[in-house]
Amino acid sequence: IQRNILENPVWYTAYTPYQAEIAQGRLEALLNFQTMIIELTGMQISNSSLLDEGSAAAEAMVMAHSIHKEGHVTHFVVSPKMHPHVIEVLQTRAEPLGLKMLLQDPHTYDFKSPVFAAFVQYPDTEGVIEDQRSMTDKMHAHGALVVTAVDLLSLTMLTPPGEWGADIVVGNSQRFGVPLGFGGPHAAFLATKDDYKRIMPGRIVGVSVDNHGKPALRLALQTREQHNRREKATSNICTAQVLLANMASMYAVFHGPTGLKKLAQRIHRLTGILAEGLKK
Repeated sequence: IQRNILENPVWYTAYTPYQAEIAQGRLEALLNFQTMIIELTGMQISNSSLLDEGSAAAEAMVMAHSIHKEGHVTHFVVSPKMHPHVIEVLQTRAEPLGLKMLLQDPHTYDFKSPVFAAFVQYPDTEGVIEDQRSMTDKMHAHGALVVTAVDLLSLTMLTPPGEWGADIVVGNSQRFGVPLGFGGPHAAFLATKDDYKRIMPGRIVGVSVDNHGKPALRLALQTREQHNRREKATSNICTAQVLLANMASMYAVFHGPTGLKKLAQRIHRLTGILAEGLKK
């Protein structure tokens, strides 16, 4: 993977998925990425990578607001236990759109102001894993959507958000073999329900048929980006980490489901040892 993908210039240029004829290998890796995200999150559809976790959460905020039936509802509630960088990006991106962020625990929110969405981190920034089912039911009863940011590797062991009712799931794939980038972004994702695919940001790779009748890959819902006027595009960063998404997908292929679960268990074990040591 390192030699043939990361160190291979053929894979560097992220724009090539637009030239489906010569990018079948890369599109296949991106389809793997989408499949991996869908299986781990328990959602129905995923895009093939966004810029980073913070901006993926901001895209989810815009998306949730447009899904919400009542456009005049401008408040959304964000758990203070989300990662600080995600909270900051949400705050910055909400302001010009006239959306108001309420920083309080969605589990105890009293709905004095109606909200269009609730944001939680799973596990949260302190590593706590909460059962989100009752909160999700409460939000849905009030017509709000639930967006959760996740740690992908932990989902090999935890209940997937799709099973406890999340509407949109975001996160990044740094845990899947991508080195730390000195604060640089890691390929993110956004997974959601099939009903919302028309307003999802980013690219989606789909399986089609070529002119010889054989299966072929191409970008699905094509009108969204390259035939769009700039101000109408649904995703503002077209390349959005294709190389890193390909690496993460290949990492998952290399380790397979059992290997990934073992890695998650090893991290959990080492963290447990660290916690015990720190207590002593």
